[in-house]
Amino acid sequence: MTMLSKLNGIAARIAIAIVLAVILSVMMTIGLGLAYDNAFESRPGGRHFIFGPGQIGVVKPRQNPGMLAGKIAVIVRALAPSAPAARRGIVATIAEPEMEVVLEAPPLLEAKACLDGHLNLLLQFVRMQLEELSPAILVRACRPPLHGDQPAGVGDAGPWSADEARIEATLPDRERVTFIIPDYPVHAGYGSLLFLFSIFFVAVLVAFWTARRLARPIKEFARGAERLGVDLTAPPLVLRGPQELRTTIAAFNRMQDRLQRFLEDRTQMLAAISHDLRAPLARLRFRAELVTDGEQQRKMFDDLDVMNAMIDSTLAFARDDSRQEPRRLVDLGVLVGDACEDVADAGGKASYLGPRGVDIPCRPTLVRRAVANLIDNAIKYGAVARVKIVREADRVAIVVDDDGPGIPPEEQEKVFAPFYRLDASRDPGKAGVGLGLSVARTIAREHGGDVTLANRDGGGLSARVELPAEKVAEETLNLAAS
Repeated sequence: MTMLSKLNGIAARIAIAIVLAVILSVMMTIGLGLAYDNAFESRPGGRHFIFGPGQIGVVKPRQNPGMLAGKIAVIVRALAPSAPAARRGIVATIAEPEMEVVLEAPPLLEAKACLDGHLNLLLQFVRMQLEELSPAILVRACRPPLHGDQPAGVGDAGPWSADEARIEATLPDRERVTFIIPDYPVHAGYGSLLFLFSIFFVAVLVAFWTARRLARPIKEFARGAERLGVDLTAPPLVLRGPQELRTTIAAFNRMQDRLQRFLEDRTQMLAAISHDLRAPLARLRFRAELVTDGEQQRKMFDDLDVMNAMIDSTLAFARDDSRQEPRRLVDLGVLVGDACEDVADAGGKASYLGPRGVDIPCRPTLVRRAVANLIDNAIKYGAVARVKIVREADRVAIVVDDDGPGIPPEEQEKVFAPFYRLDASRDPGKAGVGLGLSVARTIAREHGGDVTLANRDGGGLSARVELPAEKVAEETLNLAAS
């Protein structure tokens, strides 16, 4: 197996889909991170790309509570043991662009109204990193007033601005240091959630796309397998899909080709045998002319006529060119109605009681022959044929009722065998060659349906031809045309 065929396998396609989903997820995360909060684009150090073993992402220090808490804790640790006179120099030396550090600002009064979830998270991080210092350092946090009016008891370290956050730390000598963080978002950053959402969203899209690409040829293969039982002369399936499925489709096409050749050989053999029988039958008829016993001669002629009729029927069935007729959409009500009218014009009692506009894809010549055989049997053995069409969920049924003696239940399957006749129980004078029901069932099964018999409660026989309904049969028709 070549490398290309290995890459075309199902396992390789799934692996490629997973890798593609991860790559697209990372790219989507970076893209959304770049698009998020464009206000930082004009600020130095507003955004940083982080690349490392197993890690990739976009970090905004001013919005990252962990990084801000670490910087605040470092400054507080540096100021706490220093002399008050030296603190301004330390602040000027370690000043950070992400925040402003103010000494001896008016005190902040910590209140729940001044806090939100993101600011409270930053406050907890700062307290956590300073909790081991002794003496303890009091840390407070506050937001700007909601409507421009500063709450009572809240000090001021300068004009408040929108989205500003302030952290106040009281040093051991009671001097206060205030950290002013501009543009600190009210909501916490969603980097991890964004990354997870990106992976989930892209993975779902890639999974659906991959599943559809894998399922499409599998569905076509399933429809082709279903079609094989309906139309053996349909064109072979197209080789497409993963390598494993291509191998299966190729084997399926070879099987279909062998079945076609087997049936063609059997049909040709049957036709040849039937044709070759005509010569000995002709000799027998010639010799029967020499028989002097009139009664025996009549019986011999009758047997020869039956044998010739059987051969004619067999040859007609074996050489039936209508089986090569293409399928097309046909109004079954019109087809059955025309068949009944033809029988009525010939003197038979046949009537159609069903609706028009029942469209099914079929080979109309074959279906008409099957219906005509059943109507002929109904008139021959039951004097009358009443035909109707019944629509069901996934099937269309052609029902032919007669007023004859019916068929015993144990014989209802046997009569479908070629050349099997119930002359004793029905009418010996009207016996055929025994191919009518067999041909009708063969035609129905070639269309994906069947023919069944049942005795009617009020007397007579009901023959039922079932064919696939439009939705089911149309898929086969479309697949055969593709």
